[in-house]
Amino acid sequence: MSKLNIDQKSIRELLTEKHADFLIPDYQRPYAWGEDECATLWDDLFAFAFPDDDCDKFKRESDEYFLGPIVTFRNDDSQLEIIDGQQRLTTIMLLLRAFYDKFGNMRDKQSKQVRESIARCVWKTDEFDEPDMDRLKIDSEVASDNDKGELLEILKGDTVEPGWRSTYACNYRYFQQKITTMAGEWPSYVALLATRILNNVILLPIEAESQDTALRIFSTLNDRGLPLADADIFKSQFYKHFSSLGRKDEFIERWKALEETAADIFHPAVGTPMDELFTRYMYYRRACKHIHSTTTQSLRDFFGQDSYKMLKSEESLVDLEVLLDFWKRVDRQEGFSDRMLRELFVLNYAPNGMWTYLLSVWFLANHDEDGSCDEAALYDFLRLITGFIYAYSMERPGVNALRVPVFPQMENICDRKPVEFSAYRFGREDIASRFRAYAFTNQRRFTRSMLVWWAFQNPKQKLMSLDTRLEIEHIYAKKRTETAPLSDPSEIEALGNKAMLEKHVNIRASDYRFGDKKKYYEGFVNDKGVEKVGTDNQELLDLARTHEDFTEGDITNRTDKIIGSFVDYLGDVGLLK
Repeated sequence: MSKLNIDQKSIRELLTEKHADFLIPDYQRPYAWGEDECATLWDDLFAFAFPDDDCDKFKRESDEYFLGPIVTFRNDDSQLEIIDGQQRLTTIMLLLRAFYDKFGNMRDKQSKQVRESIARCVWKTDEFDEPDMDRLKIDSEVASDNDKGELLEILKGDTVEPGWRSTYACNYRYFQQKITTMAGEWPSYVALLATRILNNVILLPIEAESQDTALRIFSTLNDRGLPLADADIFKSQFYKHFSSLGRKDEFIERWKALEETAADIFHPAVGTPMDELFTRYMYYRRACKHIHSTTTQSLRDFFGQDSYKMLKSEESLVDLEVLLDFWKRVDRQEGFSDRMLRELFVLNYAPNGMWTYLLSVWFLANHDEDGSCDEAALYDFLRLITGFIYAYSMERPGVNALRVPVFPQMENICDRKPVEFSAYRFGREDIASRFRAYAFTNQRRFTRSMLVWWAFQNPKQKLMSLDTRLEIEHIYAKKRTETAPLSDPSEIEALGNKAMLEKHVNIRASDYRFGDKKKYYEGFVNDKGVEKVGTDNQELLDLARTHEDFTEGDITNRTDKIIGSFVDYLGDVGLLK
């Protein structure tokens, strides 16, 4: 069982302890509190210290203001690395430093005493208990914070340079201004406010025995803001490695570029964009290590093996950069042939995200020095995984179900062996009958997957932007069945009655006859002279130009055609028995 040291303490008690030596580690995010947060803190502290603006209503023996937890662990250098509480502790230090500065111009006994107390909170002391202004109680090594030097200079020095525009400098000036205004209106309140902050504002320091324990505690306690992501921890390992090589600034620049690009192209439902990049990379490294287990480790457990050895290398950072560049080109639909982009568009509508992991493994195993791949080989691979993932996922739609057949193929990719899914090929009649029995409801992701696949089987179908919003269109409108019911009512939801249509086309429910729909498919100019753009779905355009009506027989024929074409597709890519 993990050991925890928990004991609520006043700011004075916490910061004047003999071993109070806090470190904001390199993997933390930069300081983010702005003037709004500082104003809220100031107003709260003032209202707490002077209830109803009356200093005599404060009960110094019992009144407490709880500021929150500070989650730390003591690292190998005996510093308390801050996992949670960085923002509030940094802000408190800036506030105390602003009070200290103000008390330097005040000569009354109380102000001098409070100033001495603050000094022992901000700076470490020598053996005679005298504050040493060169030794701070808090330090920052945040890798991506270019302004951390200003924080340290503000805490050590007496002034903020006019040219400083960091969040630290702005917040420090804000507190200076508030204290100066207060001294002008209620001069006797200044020392009281500082004293009550020191003695009656409470923090809950939680010292864990390890970084992992501290991170788990943070995740449990923190339901506001963003917890530290796995990628933040990984960043610290890279940072230490490159710093040891004298390449710290180079790493910071490269990591920043990774973060910006990942944020632009990845939008995961869980975790951060950088976590998504590491997840895709993890599958490649798993395959290279021939890990057979279908139970995947967490990112932190996987990359944390052997003291994060995998991340203490140039190779891993280069891999991440090359992999992210590949996905950037996929996202921007650049640098690939038209036929490749069409396959990638279809895969973006796959029933699940397993294709992104498979493709990441294939790319990293097969790219050349400039990040390019053999076009024909990649095209064949895309078609193969499209067929397999679509067919396998019809009845087993989740990513987890694909691990058993897919993980061995990832190993084959890294071993330069053929990817064939030979143990999981489909019988022609069996897969066709399963498709015919499948309920292609609008709520099922697989319905959308098949309709996009079918649209791009038309050689005339032009590429669409990945930002295009597609919705499921009933060619034979549901409303039409009110006056012209189908002999088989279930046909209204058949695959053959559905197509993908851009949201902007927006066919009105009242235009339920096929003759009415045709103008929306093709585009038209309305009564007000406004052009209504038609669809880019080539099949719907062809239907509008060649059909006067779309009947129940057309639904049946189109369903058979789609299913038959997909089964033939499976045969073409070698997935039929």
